[in-house]
Amino acid sequence: MIKIIKTNELEKESIVQSTAASTATTTTVALIIANVMTRGDDALIEYTKQFDGCSPERFELPRTAMDEAIKSVDPEFVKVMQRAAENIEDFHRNQIQKGFDLPPKDGVLLGQKVTPIERVGSYIPGGSAYLPSSVLMNCIPAKLAGVSEIIIATPPSSKGGHLDSVNGVDARILAAAKIAGVQRVFSIGGAQAIAALAYGTESVPRVDKITGPGNVYVTEAKRQVYGVVGIDMIAGPSDIMIIAEKTANPIHIAADMLSQCEHGIDSQAILITDSMTLAKRVRIEIEMQLSALPREDIARESVDKHGAIVVVDTIDEAFDISNERAPEHLEILLDEPFTYIDKIRNAGSVFLGKYTPETLGDYYAGPNHTLPTSGTARFSSPLSVDDFVKKTSYTYYSQKAVRAAGADVIRFAEEEGLTAHAQSIAKRLKGK
Repeated sequence: MIKIIKTNELEKESIVQSTAASTATTTTVALIIANVMTRGDDALIEYTKQFDGCSPERFELPRTAMDEAIKSVDPEFVKVMQRAAENIEDFHRNQIQKGFDLPPKDGVLLGQKVTPIERVGSYIPGGSAYLPSSVLMNCIPAKLAGVSEIIIATPPSSKGGHLDSVNGVDARILAAAKIAGVQRVFSIGGAQAIAALAYGTESVPRVDKITGPGNVYVTEAKRQVYGVVGIDMIAGPSDIMIIAEKTANPIHIAADMLSQCEHGIDSQAILITDSMTLAKRVRIEIEMQLSALPREDIARESVDKHGAIVVVDTIDEAFDISNERAPEHLEILLDEPFTYIDKIRNAGSVFLGKYTPETLGDYYAGPNHTLPTSGTARFSSPLSVDDFVKKTSYTYYSQKAVRAAGADVIRFAEEEGLTAHAQSIAKRLKGK
């Protein structure tokens, strides 16, 4: 049963999840990456047999696979995905940035150009759940940014979905890929997929950046290849924090908390309220709703190990705790939520009002659902169009301008003991 904590007991409880991998996981992933680096497709074939039970003849699906898949998926669900894609596009289009040129000043021209990343790989999980929503959230911003080639890697499966001649990929994943503007699909999963995208193999092209969620092995692989390629973030277990007053509906709160807990046993749901009565009603409601969930075992372990209800004296105190913990998802179930928005400093995505559950953000509303976890919202942001572009500054000085600035630059270089730096200016001032 979920624990109820009073404010003065909070410091005794650890309610922040860690993204750190175990030593065994780190070692296993390092070996997988090294093997894929040196043996390429042969290593991928072996790992696919070992982990997925498949013997692929090729990893890339035919270009027609997405077209075939979108015809095989329930047309009504295709329409749902298309409407969600429109909302995601509408929101992310506002993030598109253009370069700028500062007005010329005394022979100095400064500016910044924005250039799309050329090739991006998005990892889309399979296994216990298929996530076409992750295809839309990862690939639509990349398309809007102008990425030349968008690739997805997703584990093969023999359980339903669209099958090509040797590999199985769920049709909903492929249909979402078609809607999102994906060019190529590879049926590869796990840390070996991340290694293939980062270093390239005989059949998998090397990408410039990798995005997308995954299990602890995928996350650790992204951590280890960072620097060879870019990544979106190191994502830990999913979490939600809810700030609610006594008038909030305990049935809704319990449902919202369990929507995160069913992700996995390490997921976390925390309610902060100024009402002990509400806290007790939510605890009872969670137990009632748990028994009806198909993923009850997963959700129950999450609730028992990582869930919490924190009872505070004031709602202002609730926001202090929230800002300290920096949740991935923050629901504000208050009668006047917009009056509190300036109090929020650290959160991945915020859901305002009693009729705005976080689930809207997972699938449909438009803002991205790839969010900073484990308190990293203190210094990082949701996935956006910005993640798929590079910003390059440029500088031009005329001869007259460098003469005007030269003495200052030389002084700076000399103070740092970098004589060659100073000479690169001094020689120009001497006209040599």
